Amino acid sequence: MSDLDALYRELILDHSKHPQHFGLTDEGDAPAKAGTIGTSHQKNPVCGDEITLRARVDGETIADVRWEGRGCSISQASASMLADLVAEEGLSRAEALQLIEGFREALRSRGTLELDEEVYGDAAALSGVSKFSARVKCAMLAWVALEDAIAKA
Repeated sequence: MSDLDALYRELILDHSKHPQHFGLTDEGDAPAKAGTIGTSHQKNPVCGDEITLRARVDGETIADVRWEGRGCSISQASASMLADLVAEEGLSRAEALQLIEGFREALRSRGTLELDEEVYGDAAALSGVSKFSARVKCAMLAWVALEDAIAKA
């Protein structure tokens, strides 16, 4: 295992054990904050991963993302990394959808496309998942949930 692979493995395990932006806020809190809320619940029936993701959208900007879930390290780390990325960047709907599509494309590439760390932050560590088709759905679950939540907000 290369040093980079070991670093990525450590990063994935850290996010799965210490998830960022974990825990849903009560939708009743929404009037106190500007924006509309979209919630999405997604399941991976193959391995049992589950996530509920809530996005608060203020105008065209994603103001907050919170999530809860259970499943494998990859699904939980991916959700944590995604929520962290959105929180750090203050993304617009269009920017988030563009990131989701790029992530989807890289994970479907079977290892031919790498995620840019400058763009995807810690989520770039998930590039290697694309070589394992059975794990792609695990990594994509939160990203699909965000896509759905944005559409509902």
